[in-house]
Amino acid sequence: MSGSESASDLYERLLAGDRRAAARLISMVESGDITARATLKMLYEHAGRAYIVGLTGSPGSGKSTLAFRLAGEYRRNGHTVGIICVDPTSPFTGGALLGDRVRMQDIAADPEVFIRSMGTRGAVGGLSVATNDAIDILDAFGKDYIIVETVGTGQVEIEVMKYAHTCIVVTMPGAGDEIQAIKAGILEIGDIFVVNKADRDGADTAIADLEMMIETGPRTVQAGWKPLVTATAATNGAGTEDLAGAIERHAEFLRTSGLLEEKTEQRMKAELLDILNLRVSLAAEKALEEDVAGKELVRMMTARQIDPYSAADVMVAYLLKRVGGEE
Repeated sequence: MSGSESASDLYERLLAGDRRAAARLISMVESGDITARATLKMLYEHAGRAYIVGLTGSPGSGKSTLAFRLAGEYRRNGHTVGIICVDPTSPFTGGALLGDRVRMQDIAADPEVFIRSMGTRGAVGGLSVATNDAIDILDAFGKDYIIVETVGTGQVEIEVMKYAHTCIVVTMPGAGDEIQAIKAGILEIGDIFVVNKADRDGADTAIADLEMMIETGPRTVQAGWKPLVTATAATNGAGTEDLAGAIERHAEFLRTSGLLEEKTEQRMKAELLDILNLRVSLAAEKALEEDVAGKELVRMMTARQIDPYSAADVMVAYLLKRVGGEE
């Protein structure tokens, strides 16, 4: 690690409540600094206590403001909060807009609230390995609740359901989200649906439409749980208390049904698969660009001497051989 920072230094400082240490470690994992792994390994046993809330929905539905209001509700009840805002990443610079953080300035000064904007870095579903690492870091940092807000580009992302204990889908009146729910399959991922900006015309219709579709739609989230529909006006905080209550109802359902442990196992599997996919992808990319065998494989494909599926079989065998040779 750079300068005088060692894995044990960051570990001790973070567990002692040093916000700079938490910020530094998240920056390291976001930039792909492999030296952060030593600290993450030590912190892992201290994670697993936070309740993770996922917020997803179309752009403009007010997810950031809703996250800010929800955090305020938790703080009024004495809970500590971490907020991770996943922003679009530039394909050229790798940077993110970080606009969400601007919207949350009112709570950013609260020492018990930790806000972090992160880029998707091209991750499918708007989440990345670094995002999951950040969840673990804030968990070990002692946050009671961690709110993960997805990027919200195009149709809603579904990856967040793998990581959150409670997945919230945010819609708004007149945006066509109720019809998109059928197309995008969000009825199958939401534990709670929020009609935000409910002070606008059409809110009652939006709520009724969602409730009808939930009643007649598929049940693939958790057996025995009927998704809830709540209304909020995040700009003035209306309905936030009801939303927090709905989240607690779902959390209690998970605890009493035994599904909380199942959710945790699901997240562990997703986290492991994400790391494996990233490592295999990077190893394959490096082999295709730098290794003689990889370059030859690309040449053969270009000359139509081998099809992509057969080439993939060759590359998998090549990578496995390399791993075996390293061992």
